[in-house]
Amino acid sequence: MKVGFIGTGNMASAIIKGMINNEHTKAEDIFVFDVDTEKMHLFASETKMNACASSEEVVKLTDILILAVKPNQFEVVLSPLKELIKDNKPLIVSIAAGTSIEKIQKLIEAGNDQAIIRVMPNVNAMIGEGAAAVCGNKAASKEQVNFVLGMFNAIGMAIELPENHFSTFTAIAGSSPAYVYLFIDSLARGAVKNGLPKDLANKIAAQAVLGSAKMILESNEDPWVLINRVCSPGGTTVAGLVALEDQAFISTVIKGVDATIKRDEELMKK
Repeated sequence: MKVGFIGTGNMASAIIKGMINNEHTKAEDIFVFDVDTEKMHLFASETKMNACASSEEVVKLTDILILAVKPNQFEVVLSPLKELIKDNKPLIVSIAAGTSIEKIQKLIEAGNDQAIIRVMPNVNAMIGEGAAAVCGNKAASKEQVNFVLGMFNAIGMAIELPENHFSTFTAIAGSSPAYVYLFIDSLARGAVKNGLPKDLANKIAAQAVLGSAKMILESNEDPWVLINRVCSPGGTTVAGLVALEDQAFISTVIKGVDATIKRDEELMKK
């Protein structure tokens, strides 16, 4: 299976490195094009994959076309490729936020037989700990969807999810790293207020959050069960939790999720 990338930014680079390092796809079967040709050739040289002279060349040489460009660049990038895509029928994979399968289909003026898969990855893919949602249209075969799931499992975790849940996924996986960074920073600042240096507090808070996340994933326990295990009657943790909930911690987080979903849905309509 020959895989092509248009765009070699941070997310595309993470995906490509994961595919190669985890032996999902051989470097010689990966073809890339980026308007920043200097960066593209340097990256291709480092990874031993193929740098192409144009996006048209990528389409001609590959079975899977990964669109790794920003949503506002889609029309410019896809416009000259429409006829080639119709002729070659590569599987189209988009990693652009807020861009529906229906919108992509309209942009390439494709028929119902054009296989399109939409993926919503998150920033943690860059360290091999990403979370990605994957959805194919009716023309995408199970084998094609599984191939794409394998690509993103190579850089973290990937799940197949109906497209109508993508806005919710964006809130709890795509945008939530920023929420978690804010939480870690807030924990660290609480420690600074009580005398710890900020750089040390950052490391301690980040490690605690990392370990807590792994505990949920590896134990398969509901978070509330784990909360109860940490809380001793009359202890320090209960005191902290009560103080957080006095400030509506849970409902505030939910409001953040709701606001993210609402904004994503607004962008989808544009």
